[in-house]
Parts: sequence; structure tokens; C-alpha cells
Amino acid sequence: MRSRVAAILTKPETVVADYRRLLDLVGVIDGLDRNTDTLIKLNLSWTKYFPACSSQPWQVEGVVKSLLDYGFAPDRLIPIENKTVVTNPREGARNNLWFPILEHYGLNFTPLPEVEWMVYRFNSPLLKLNRIFPEGIEIPKMFVGRQVIHLPTIKTHGHSTTTGAIKNAFGGLLKEVRHYAHKYIHEVLVDLVLMQNELHPKVLAVMDGAVCGDGAGPRTMIPRPGNVLLASFDSVAIDAVAAGIMGFDPLSIPYLSMCHERKLGVADKRQIDVIGDDISQMNLHFQTKKSLVIWGDQMLRRGPLRFMEKIALHSPLVVWAPLASNIYHDVLWYPTVGRKIINQFFQTDWGKLFTSYKTKYEK
Repeated sequence: MRSRVAAILTKPETVVADYRRLLDLVGVIDGLDRNTDTLIKLNLSWTKYFPACSSQPWQVEGVVKSLLDYGFAPDRLIPIENKTVVTNPREGARNNLWFPILEHYGLNFTPLPEVEWMVYRFNSPLLKLNRIFPEGIEIPKMFVGRQVIHLPTIKTHGHSTTTGAIKNAFGGLLKEVRHYAHKYIHEVLVDLVLMQNELHPKVLAVMDGAVCGDGAGPRTMIPRPGNVLLASFDSVAIDAVAAGIMGFDPLSIPYLSMCHERKLGVADKRQIDVIGDDISQMNLHFQTKKSLVIWGDQMLRRGPLRFMEKIALHSPLVVWAPLASNIYHDVLWYPTVGRKIINQFFQTDWGKLFTSYKTKYEK
């Protein structure tokens, strides 16, 4: 069994056109059906903008413009994102500059909390989610039977080592209480692949590595230029290639090795054909670290404080957790350490490109 991942080296001056080259290379015309609705699952890891944290504006424009050029109807392209206990999709869409791009190309943004959800009984033998949510797994009704395009970025994650195409489904297929799944994150990510195989006729991932996130992902990271774009119809394979770019052995990451063992995708780099530009020597030497919030979460779920898990995280007292996260991230870290990093980023060519989007599509 072999899989293909398309890779394109990019730069700020050509990135939107490079996304078209990337989608040509991965075979979007043959791989997706232009006559069916297509969900565009954006990635919002923080309501605020932070480099490499969420879907980049050039990523959104590059994919949307290319799809329209291919002949996809605007009313059949459905950009979506969900809410977490610490993110707001509409405010995040404004801060990450998705709104003006989508509006320019005639697309409407759909926050998932505003659509109908349903209990879906999956035929696949899920590893953990049926036990985590014994009353049934609620998913957005609009997901059933629609093809989906994921727009993740290349970055680390304190719970799962890396995050990418598979983890992006975590923010779409599970409701706000999906943080219950953190305790068994690797098994849950395998479940998400199984669930998507039932729900979607096609799954495409288009990953931005123009700027990558190192360290305490998915928010309090150090942005590093990667200057690479990836795409694949195999979410496992694209996450494996991204892991290699970051400097990890994909098969050492449990969710990737478990997916590979179950033939849900390919995580062995020897069985992945990387087409396009040569990225075989890329190694950013990233190291996954845990933010204070993730460290605390893991202490309660699997560490020495696990005797407090039920009352602290599965009772009405859980309101302390998002409050603590917001205070740490938004009030303490972002205006101090984060602001310094962002200001430095805005002096780079990628940072200047982000800034240009603030005026690019102003009416």
C-alpha cells in the first residue's frame, strides 16, 4: 500500500499561485466531485491571530481561488469552523482575516455551533469515543455525505506531539465537550479517521507550512519559516510527512502508527511517494513542549492529580478550566511573550504578507 503527498516549496510573493500548483499536483479535478457540496474545514486554534496557529489567510485564498478556477460553484463551497471552550469562530474568522477573503470570493462562513447537530451511530468499531460519549456521538448533520477539505498548519501539539489533518477533524466532528477526549487523544484521533471514512466520500488535506509552529503547540509556539505546502487525499500520510519535516519519526507517534497498523492510511515514509519539489532533506528539529495549561490538564487526567479528574473536569466546576486557560493565554502570555514574538514575525516577509491582507480586500 502506497500513498501520495504533493509538496511545493513556496515564498510570500508566489504563495497563492503555488497553492494552485499544489492542487494541480495532488489531482483535485479527478479527486473531488465538483457537483457535490464541499466542506472547507478551517483550523482555529486561537481566537487571536498567532503565526502558524490557525489557517493562514494566504492558505484560505489559495485554496478557495483555485477551487473556483476549477469550476466549483461558490454556493457549493462551505467554509466552516467550530467552537471550543476557549475559541469563538466568528471572532476568530475576523482576527485571522478569513472574512474579507471569503467575502471577496462570494463565500459565506458557517460557524458549526449555529448548525443542526445529530447523534450518529457509527458502524466502525471505535476505540474510545463510544465509551467517552456513551449517550451517542453528536456530529454536525451537514457533514453526512459531503466531501471535506481540511486546512491545517504544520505545528506541534502538547497532547498529540504533532497536529495536522487528522487532528483538524477533532474540531469539526465533536462538540464543545471534546476536551473529554484529551485523556485518550491518540486513540480518539484513530476514531476520527474511522468516522470520516463513513461520513465523507472524499477527504483532502491542504496543509500550510509557510510558517510552522515549534514548541508548546497548538498556541504558545515559536514560529519558524518552513516555506512548504503539502496536500494529500491520505490524512495519515500528510501528517506523517509533516511530522518528518518537523523532525519526528512518524511511526514513533502513537496515533500515526495505530492508523498505519489498521491500514487507515500510510505513516511509513518508505511507502509514501512525495511528488513535486524535493523536501527529502527537510528537518526543522522541532521539539514538542507542554504549555502550562496542557501540563495541568494532563496532571488531572493521567498524572498524580487524576483522583480529582471527575470533579475538576466532568462536573459543573469545570468552568474553572476555560477561565484559567483564557487568563493564562489571553491575559498573561499573549500581551507579553506572544506580542514580542508577533512583532518580530511582522518584520519578516511572511509577516508583511499577513499585514497586507488587512487592506488587500477592503471595500
